[in-house]
Amino acid sequence: MTLQLTMQSKELSSEELQTLQEMRVRCAKNILLSTSLAGSGHPGGSLSTLDNLLVTYGCMRHDSADPALEDRDRVIMSIGHVSPGVYSTLAEYGYFTEEDFLTGFRRTGSGFPGHVERIVPGVEWDTGNLGQGLSTAVGLAHGFKIQNRPNKVICFMGDGEQQKGQVIEAIRFASKYKLDNLIVVVDRNHLQICGSTEVVMPQSVRSLYSTNNWDVKYLEDGHDCNAYFQTFSDAYGKADGVPTVIVSRTIMGKGISFMENIAKYHGSPLDRDSLAKAMQELGVDDEFDKWNTLRQHPVSTTTIQNHISIDTEVTGGTPILYEAGTMLDNRSAYGNALLGLAEANNNAGTMKIAGISCDLEGSVKMGGFHKHSPKAYIEAGIQEHHAATMAGGLASLGLVTFFSTFGVFAVSEAYNQNRLNDFNHASVKVVATHVGLDVGEDGPTHQCIDYLGLFQNYFRSSVFMPADPNQTDRIIRYIATAPGNVFVGMGRSKTPVITKEDGSVFFDTDYQFQAGKGDWLRNGSDAAIITYGAVVPAVMEAWELLKSNGRSVAVLNMASLIPVDREAVLKAAECGVVLTVEDHHVDTGLGSIVGTILAETGKGIKFQRAGVKQYGGSGKPSELYAGQGLDGKSIADKVEEMLG
Repeated sequence: MTLQLTMQSKELSSEELQTLQEMRVRCAKNILLSTSLAGSGHPGGSLSTLDNLLVTYGCMRHDSADPALEDRDRVIMSIGHVSPGVYSTLAEYGYFTEEDFLTGFRRTGSGFPGHVERIVPGVEWDTGNLGQGLSTAVGLAHGFKIQNRPNKVICFMGDGEQQKGQVIEAIRFASKYKLDNLIVVVDRNHLQICGSTEVVMPQSVRSLYSTNNWDVKYLEDGHDCNAYFQTFSDAYGKADGVPTVIVSRTIMGKGISFMENIAKYHGSPLDRDSLAKAMQELGVDDEFDKWNTLRQHPVSTTTIQNHISIDTEVTGGTPILYEAGTMLDNRSAYGNALLGLAEANNNAGTMKIAGISCDLEGSVKMGGFHKHSPKAYIEAGIQEHHAATMAGGLASLGLVTFFSTFGVFAVSEAYNQNRLNDFNHASVKVVATHVGLDVGEDGPTHQCIDYLGLFQNYFRSSVFMPADPNQTDRIIRYIATAPGNVFVGMGRSKTPVITKEDGSVFFDTDYQFQAGKGDWLRNGSDAAIITYGAVVPAVMEAWELLKSNGRSVAVLNMASLIPVDREAVLKAAECGVVLTVEDHHVDTGLGSIVGTILAETGKGIKFQRAGVKQYGGSGKPSELYAGQGLDGKSIADKVEEMLG
């Protein structure tokens, strides 16, 4: 059934309360059945948060017949493990049937996974890793503010996950940006997997929010539907620039006497005898055998909701041409391109491009964008975990979102946050400066040499590494107009404009970047060097040395690393000698990709890899490169050695 509560009312009517109670009984039955049928799951927290879920969906804007309704409010379940409670609630509101849920829950290939995912109609975000849901919700709420839209965002959280450091990052951010369209509901049952929250890691949940200027509402009885309705209604109608948190004191396993306040049931289903006893307490028939029989049938996939991307009409603007002889750092070319995108797409009434930085606006060259589009520029402070996740929320609204900081922070530190954006088809544009040994004097803690190895673990993300300012400009304009998660990396140093043999600009105004296509900077037949990014100038120096020695060497710039140009690799192999050169861990970067291609296709050629073989030191990039055999002379000597 569908229940629509009128928030203009001061309290719920007796009929509405009766309806909610009937819904609760059915949901409690389905929570217990689903977890016992699957033999796994989280019934305790599902029962404790159930009343708040039922009332919330009765109040908010949504339409089960149109889950993608543009004006809908968004519910983010940061406590993704209470999926039985969420699915039971969504079934009550008509998103799918009880049968869909009970026959499919936690079965391979079904549309009802153990933690909430967007394949389930009505679910907005794949969650499960605690502590990240609030950042996603903040991104959505901030995005609605940027877009001048009235939608509300409700984030359900557990009390145990308040221990996560990323949560306080999101709390501070929401306060700074006055996100009064955000309501957080904390299921305060005082229990987590290993026992009492006061024993595992004590904290004052309300103080976390109040000290950061949130409007804190405390419900002594979170199962009082009328009290929750009144509190939620007040928060929903606010427009005072202050986000709201409702700390709802609930009972783990609420409604089943022998489950109440028992931490065990956080993640343990009932056995057969206990389930029968629980059904008796609920006053409903024990339907375990019925549904268990139905679960023997082939799993249904009819409810699975495919990912729907939001198409944003964005123009790439006018490319900038950096003339031959120009020395410019790629990060400055990025900043110039980002400003050009803002000028072409952002105006007073409409923001299509957003930019996020973490206290590094000058270093990542976002100053021009900030000045042009102050509403769409977001300073997240030194809070990279929150920023990376928040970027996913922003991007899911159709905002082309650029997240920029140093490589070690954008990739190595925020690995899991980027991973969840990958799960969610978030289409975030991570552009990291200060990548590799090119960071130089900052030393090894800041020299990100694992970006490609880490991003290879994702399935929906691309990696592009430009060779010079012109290619940087084209890549940035390309990713702004193309959907998908992407990482673009670059060093810190100034780099020369790449030219053709005749001295003209290689990546000129006729050049268009293509994902999965390499660039033949030079042709040759004796050997081929495959490279990318900050070491391209050293490779070009090596090419000059080899040419002077009468060697015909091809140079393949592989700016698109994921996807990679397999055909170009195989063409390079025709030379019989291939060397990869990269400012990356030698075992997890381009060399491993090329080596795999050669092995899979049975190419028995001379093949070697040049890359970072140990942590770099603190010194000038040219000296660090020379120390690892990545300078022009060392590269040329390596090719000569391979040629014999």
